[in-house]
Formats: sequence, C-alpha cells, structure tokens
Amino acid sequence: MKPRIVFIHGNQTSHWSSAWAPWLKGELEKLGYPTWFETMPDSIIARAEYWLPFMADHIKIGPNDVIVGWSSGAVAAMRYAQDHQIRGSVLVSPCYTDTGDELEKQSGYYEQPWNWEAVKANQADIGLFYGDDDPYISQTEFEFIGQNLDAKINKIAGGKHFIEQNSFPELLAYIKQMY
Repeated sequence: MKPRIVFIHGNQTSHWSSAWAPWLKGELEKLGYPTWFETMPDSIIARAEYWLPFMADHIKIGPNDVIVGWSSGAVAAMRYAQDHQIRGSVLVSPCYTDTGDELEKQSGYYEQPWNWEAVKANQADIGLFYGDDDPYISQTEFEFIGQNLDAKINKIAGGKHFIEQNSFPELLAYIKQMY
C-alpha cells in the first residue's frame, strides 16, 4: 500500500499552491498515491502552537504517512516527528535555527532544543533536499540537519529555495524510489 503524502507548505503564504506543489500533487495522484495538500492555519507566521496540533488532530498524520515539508513546513515536519510515528519525511529547504528572521522567531519552533534521536527513531526514512545557492538559509544549516538526521541528501545545483520552480522531478523520483 502506498503511503499518503502530506504536503506542509512554508510560512508567508496564503495558499499551498505556490511553486511546484500543484505539479507534485498531480504527479503523485497519477501514480496512485493518496495525498493531502491544503493550506495550513496561521499560514503567514506558521506558529507551532497551531500547526503541530492541526497536523495531529485534523490531518491525523500517522505511521503510514510521509510528510513533504517545504521551508517552515520542513521545520514543522521535524518537530512533529519528535513526538509522533510517521513513515518518513522529505525535508525541502529546512532550517533548525530561526536564521535571524523575525517571522521565524515568532513561530515557536526554536525555543526548545532539538531531539534529533527522536526525530530519527520515529520514522524509517528521511530525505533532505536543498539548493546549493539558497538565498535564505545557509548551507551549514542543511549540513547540520543532514548529519544529525542521517538524511539522504539531495543537493540541487541552482535550486535556490525552490520558489521559482514549477516542477520538481528530483523530488518525485525520490518519492517513487523510496515509497
């Protein structure tokens, strides 16, 4: 049985469909994957106090689900996996600090220390995608996350923060291969 793919978008958005997400949703559904692609509550600030309970109580993310988290959505995916069993996650342009950004500071994801061992233990697979030229998040953030999570690293030349892309074939190939 194919896992449900749950897409968690980043902050500063009023709708999940920016960039490559609609393309990915369509491609996954053609392949028979069940999906969840909707706008998260509090989508501008993306506060943990709203997102994490919403992921548990509304989306009901569980052991057969794969979270594809983009930017702040990837941070939410990591925090969710600290306390919940999931099948796996694909982290696209994540960070583990607030990167000095005021909106990120307000999110509440960075107030507690990370429990990297719990994030790993609560899922079978972790993929990490990032651009070698991301203008918002430093390469050291990606490297730190990759090392601490023993993630399968996919560094994309010219990927930036994956905002301008209308498709993401590398991500689709990864999901097809892993799940």
